Amino acid sequence: MEQVVRVIPFKFVEHVEEVGEVPKGIELIQAPKMWEHTKGKGMTIAVLDTGCDISHPDIKERIKGGRNFTKDDGGSQNIYQDYNGHGTHVAGTIAASLNQTGVIGAAPEADLLIVKVLDKNGSGQYEWIKNGILYAIEQKADIISMSLGGPSDDPGLHEAIKMAVQSNILVVCAAGNEGDGNDKTDELGYPACYNEVISVGAINLERRSSDFTNSNNEVDLVAPGEGIISTYLGGKYAKLSGTSMSAPHVSGALALIKVMANENFGRNLTEPELYAQLIKRTIPLGHSPRLEGNGLLYLTAIEHLRDIFTEKVSAQLVSLS
Repeated sequence: MEQVVRVIPFKFVEHVEEVGEVPKGIELIQAPKMWEHTKGKGMTIAVLDTGCDISHPDIKERIKGGRNFTKDDGGSQNIYQDYNGHGTHVAGTIAASLNQTGVIGAAPEADLLIVKVLDKNGSGQYEWIKNGILYAIEQKADIISMSLGGPSDDPGLHEAIKMAVQSNILVVCAAGNEGDGNDKTDELGYPACYNEVISVGAINLERRSSDFTNSNNEVDLVAPGEGIISTYLGGKYAKLSGTSMSAPHVSGALALIKVMANENFGRNLTEPELYAQLIKRTIPLGHSPRLEGNGLLYLTAIEHLRDIFTEKVSAQLVSLS
């Protein structure tokens, strides 16, 4: 029997008529503070999802190419249009352009490689996803973003992910929305549970853990995943909730981190080194590590901690004088 993977179930909250330029989730992870240094130019993020609304005004300039691995449009490889909405929303959170209208993504100058591995119903075969990962490797993507999952461990999928990581590609996955609010229970989904991927759980915009977010020992960090405004079908915008919305915040942020880290070190960092740079940019929220991993993605965490340390030292010096 054919194994099937789906978009991780998400909640459609509402269509949004009026949007601000910078969504609250993008602000919460401190992405705008990074834009004076980089907006992700030169980075390529492969979005393995339901395709993308390729004519959306906030995304069309960011798309560098793509491929369809599903049976939509007669299986035509060159048509990777989104008929579901999920992939378009994810792509916007990653890299919607800074164009004085609509929304802006975490890395507004990064390139998007649209890899359609889920059909109009949000469903796909493991084989499609494996082929999509191999295509992203072939196209020399810097980051792979996957807001999808299934209940089964698939050795072929795992092997494809290992190949991506060995090629120094960061693989980001949504942790899943089967959570029950109890951090002592395990909710497992694949590929998020593979140790090689970066598994992203969800919090709301008030930094509280989302009731639906999966808990397990493979969660690496959390990002905003409730009431997230982003691009949608027909050039429109919508508000969605789910760990599917959390993962693209991290994917876009990694484009910024990679540019900055490579410049600072004067060389291309390896995947483990870039992962370490990501984790350095998290702050604990006080939830169980099984829910939040290392904490909330907070791109200015290093500067924030340095300022706190400086303030404490200054206070101590004043008290001694």
